[in-house]
Amino acid sequence: MISTSLIEKFLQHCQQTPDKRCVVFESQTYSYADIRTMAAAWAGELRARGLQRGERVALFLDNGPKFISAYLGAQWAGGTVVLINTAYRQTELRHILRDAAPRFVVTDPQRNHEIKNLEFKIENLEFPLAVPFDFPSTIFSQFCDEVAIIAYTSGTTGKAKGAMLTHRSLAANVASVTEAWGWTSDDHLLLVLPLFHLHGLGVGFHGTIWAGASCELHPHFEVKTVYNRLLSGEPTMFFGVPTMYGRLLNEAAKRDQKPPNLRLYVSGSAALSADTMLAFERVFGQRILERYGMTETVMNTTNPLYGERRPGTVGQPFPRQEARVVHVHTRQPLPADEDGEIEVRGAHVFAGYLNQPEASAECFTPDGWFKTGDLGRVSADGYFTITGRAKELIISGGFNIYPREVEEVLAMHPSIAEVAVVGRPDPDFGESVTAVVVSHDATLNVDDLITYCKNNLASYKKPRHIIFANSLPRNALGKVQKHLL
Repeated sequence: MISTSLIEKFLQHCQQTPDKRCVVFESQTYSYADIRTMAAAWAGELRARGLQRGERVALFLDNGPKFISAYLGAQWAGGTVVLINTAYRQTELRHILRDAAPRFVVTDPQRNHEIKNLEFKIENLEFPLAVPFDFPSTIFSQFCDEVAIIAYTSGTTGKAKGAMLTHRSLAANVASVTEAWGWTSDDHLLLVLPLFHLHGLGVGFHGTIWAGASCELHPHFEVKTVYNRLLSGEPTMFFGVPTMYGRLLNEAAKRDQKPPNLRLYVSGSAALSADTMLAFERVFGQRILERYGMTETVMNTTNPLYGERRPGTVGQPFPRQEARVVHVHTRQPLPADEDGEIEVRGAHVFAGYLNQPEASAECFTPDGWFKTGDLGRVSADGYFTITGRAKELIISGGFNIYPREVEEVLAMHPSIAEVAVVGRPDPDFGESVTAVVVSHDATLNVDDLITYCKNNLASYKKPRHIIFANSLPRNALGKVQKHLL
């Protein structure tokens, strides 16, 4: 039987393998039966307090069994889960709670003051809970097209929007991911990504539950701890962002012992440089699998499990998904190796943005392609490369300039630690290329950098302005927030 929701798949595993390890957290092991009991308690408490089908339950929680059980319990009771970044404070919280209007917020005691300081009437749910709830299994097929999650976009280009993901879209996505990556019940994932983000939840935890596998969950990424767990040989998979892989390489340089081969390392949420990928392969003996996803779709493309994992690319569409590159203005499909905007289509795509019907309609073509807003190209053999964001495209003197291309050149300069390139209004050129640079060399000057760019880029692509900064503004997963720049 094909499951139509994650909770249905989870309960099937609970019935078939109740004693199997599901989650390990802080040295304590929770079986599928244990997680089911905890989730049932949450479902019972929410229903006892009056939660109705389709009403929203916000999770403002760190990684841990409480997050997992409250998440599953809310969906089991027919609710919609609203994910909240734990780094958010008053301004972001006020925006999300006003927009999503959850009936309940589940939070930790240390964050309860953030909620209480807002002008919302919020109930903070804690153990012990009410009598466990047993939702009829026949209901799952009825609400598969209802919204399971509202996940807010990362806000790298402006105010976050609530992407509505249905039970059906999440199930379609995780089925494709587990198939493409050969995920089985024997796998044990080392999971250090935040569960409030779909990289950690929608890929890491969903994949674990879908495959009937297990995961070792950590509150956050701590390089020494992660390296030691890799040395143990127990995890079969590790998912991370590029920054994590850079830190693992630095840690490896301090150690005499290198970890045994894992079945799979995966990178996402930001671009993985070819240098990092190849350096990791030299040191750890394995090439990282890079993939491409986003809040609205979870996963879109992947380098292959078996076959060439091509540096600088994000591979090909997952099974039963489509992707193409179109002209940013005419919206017509482009031939291989021409830059345009990436569009995707499939059952994995979200249902639209909460409370924003115009934005929802605008992001879809009449025949169902979702306009990702990501710029890129596709090779003749089907490998996609991301080159930037459509909203970040700089048009200077009639030329299209992709910030990532300029960033990659500047990032190769030995004195530059971090760089971000944006466009700023210019009376003569329309926009001018501006680079914000973090340097570890106090003697580095603007003229040297502009000369360096002239020698490595077409003249119209070189920055006309360079600004030195102590750091770049980043969100919780390390993406540069260019709207703040």
